[in-house]
This record gives sequence, C-alpha cells and structure tokens, in this order.
Amino acid sequence: MKVDHRAVFSTSADGLKLFARDYGPEHSDLAPVLCLAGLTRNSQDFETIAPRLVKTRRVICPDYRGRGLSQFAADPKSYRPDVELDDALRLLDQLGISRVAVIGTSRGGLIAMVMAAKARERLLGICYNDIGPRIEPEGLLRIRSYLGVEPRFDNFEQAVASIKAVNPGFRNLSDGQWMAFARRIFKDEDGRPAANYDLRLGETFPSAEDIAAGKLADAWPLFDLTVPLPSTVLRGEFSDLLTTATVAEMQRRHPALAAVTVRDRAHVPLLDEPESVVAIEAWLRAVDVSLK
Repeated sequence: MKVDHRAVFSTSADGLKLFARDYGPEHSDLAPVLCLAGLTRNSQDFETIAPRLVKTRRVICPDYRGRGLSQFAADPKSYRPDVELDDALRLLDQLGISRVAVIGTSRGGLIAMVMAAKARERLLGICYNDIGPRIEPEGLLRIRSYLGVEPRFDNFEQAVASIKAVNPGFRNLSDGQWMAFARRIFKDEDGRPAANYDLRLGETFPSAEDIAAGKLADAWPLFDLTVPLPSTVLRGEFSDLLTTATVAEMQRRHPALAAVTVRDRAHVPLLDEPESVVAIEAWLRAVDVSLK
C-alpha cells in the first residue's frame, strides 16, 4: 500500500537541488525517522515500510545527490558518505527537525555511523539494514560488477531477470514483488528500464583490485561511537556483505544491540518481511522511550 508524501526540495552546500519524500504528521511526540537508502538506490525503497510508520510519526526519505529525482553532482568525487550526510542534515534543518532515528540500508547504515561521529547529538538510534562496520569483499565485488554499467533492457521483464541474476539468495518473492522491486530500482523511460542514478557513481567505488587485496578499512571506530543508542541490525539470511561473525562482534561491542536474521533474503531485506516489521517496531519503541 502506497501513502501520499510531500515532495520536498533542498539545496546542498554546493548548490545541488535535492529531492526528498516527507511522510506523515509534521508534528508528533514520537521520534521522526530518517530513511537512508543503499548506494545506487533512492527513496522509493522505503515504500515497503513507510505506510506502517507514518500512521504515528514523521518519516523523511531523501534521494541522495545523483540518485532518483536529485540533481547529479558536477564532481562525482562528492558522492561520499560524509557529503551525503551533510546534505541530509541540511534537509533536516530546512524541515525544522533536530533529532532523528535512522533506518540505514547498506550505504545508509554507513552514513548513520558517520553521523555518530559528526552530529551525534542529532542521532536517536540506528536500524542497520544488512550493513555493519565490516563489509565482505565477496559482496563488494558483486556490486562492483554492475555498478556504473548502463542497463540495456527492452522491458521490465528483462530487468526482473537481471535483478534475479545479480541478487542471488532472494526466495519466496511473488512475480508482483519482483516487478515492484525492479520498478524501485530502475526508472521508466517509455517502457524501457533505465538507471536511476548517476553512472559516474562507479568512479568513487573501490576498484576490484583494492577490494581483492583487502585494502578497505573497517568502520569499527565509528560503530563504537553509536553505543549505547537504541540499535538493531537486520541481516539477510543469505547476505554476502554482512556475516554472522560481524553481527556477533557488533553485539559484543554494543550489548543492547538487537540482531534479527531475515529469512529468504540476501542483501538487502526489503523491510516488509514480518521479522523486519516486528524488529523495526520494537526498535522504535525503544527510541521513543529514550525520548522521555
């Protein structure tokens, strides 16, 4: 079920016009939620969970620079988590929102950890969607294989077939769910699926050589700054980016962190699964209690 949203445009520090979806009541006693999408994804990804949340609280879903309806950057080197965080904080300032709970899908979870370092006073809690301080090379190499490549599909049925091929581990999705998945990822250009992000985003992603050589730093120091904020981590059962060992270490460092395995999902859970919904609602109750 889709719900109406207010279209909001903000301006970045370097002058880009950025889009966001603003859902739910503008004033609520419950914590507002900032939904941060994955690397190439956009605010549409949260159509699966937003209808449940907006009944009682405000939900903000931005399109990062160079994604969705937001303007592409002149310099692709600005496609970085710290810059994307600054864009999000400027949006929150414009909306008059001082503090938020963050649902961070993949890249969004990394941005949430950067937020703990740069603007912790504005962070009420984090729900990590299949992301942690350590990212596995196998998953990064899979993403590297298609990042920045222009899709060449004649129709959305071909796009669905491609999504199935590059996202192994998703099970028990109906044909309708697969099609909805595809339409959240690709934009429709006269019936042809097209990339919904700036293909130059691939220029900022680690090279296959660096990934294979293990040259990427872990983000444990950033994660440690999130303790003791109310936190939950969702892990797709067949994720190739987030291991059970990383989740266990997250819980060791943050004993109050709740960890939930989402069955029949890989990277990333869609957030409409029963266990995802229950986990997010429990996490938000903890966040709301922390406000009192």
